Amino acid sequence: MPAADYPEPATPDLDWRDGTIPVSRRFDDPYYSLAGGLDETRHVFLSGNGLPDRFRDGFHIAELGFGTGLNLMAVLLAHRGAEQLHYTSFEAFPLSAGAIARALADFPEVAAFAPSFLEQWSQGARILRFPNLTAEIVTGDARATLPVWPGKADAWFLDGFSPAKNPELWSPDLMAEVARHTSPGGTFATYTAAGHVRRSLEAAGFTVTRRPGYGRKRHMTAGWL
Repeated sequence: MPAADYPEPATPDLDWRDGTIPVSRRFDDPYYSLAGGLDETRHVFLSGNGLPDRFRDGFHIAELGFGTGLNLMAVLLAHRGAEQLHYTSFEAFPLSAGAIARALADFPEVAAFAPSFLEQWSQGARILRFPNLTAEIVTGDARATLPVWPGKADAWFLDGFSPAKNPELWSPDLMAEVARHTSPGGTFATYTAAGHVRRSLEAAGFTVTRRPGYGRKRHMTAGWL
């Protein structure tokens, strides 16, 4: 569904790089790689968590930083089986449907799922239903919402803004909550290789590995509990 179908309210916290890539003014950081957001998601979050090979009935993905929903779209594209998946994302500053539509318009591959997503989102739904996948977007500060979340994830996408610019989403306390809400043998992946993030994840109980990053980033981080 084209962006024009969703009139966008004023969004003073956004700039647009090349007219299509949203950049947060609050954090001075783009929502995804300038070198290709969908390819970044596949490299970092899908491959980093061994997906889609690990999908099974009831498999649960959780995420810090929903953003434009591009990671969710990538999961839907990767999921070709009949397994029922669950997806929970924690987002402090949800974007309008108009902003999301404008960003996703740059990724023709997601056209199979974007209209349903945008229609539900524009109506205020935060539990989103797709064939074989249900997603819940938990709005608010993850430091408050994650500790009271009753679920556990089999795979985590740690996708907040840069740790240097958004340290609250990478604190040792929050990484400990990520571990507490991870099933035994569960995994995480993130684009950052910042030393303090790696140490916080190790302190939380994860085995942490450094892997080749996407695009110009030399390294990323992944691991398991």
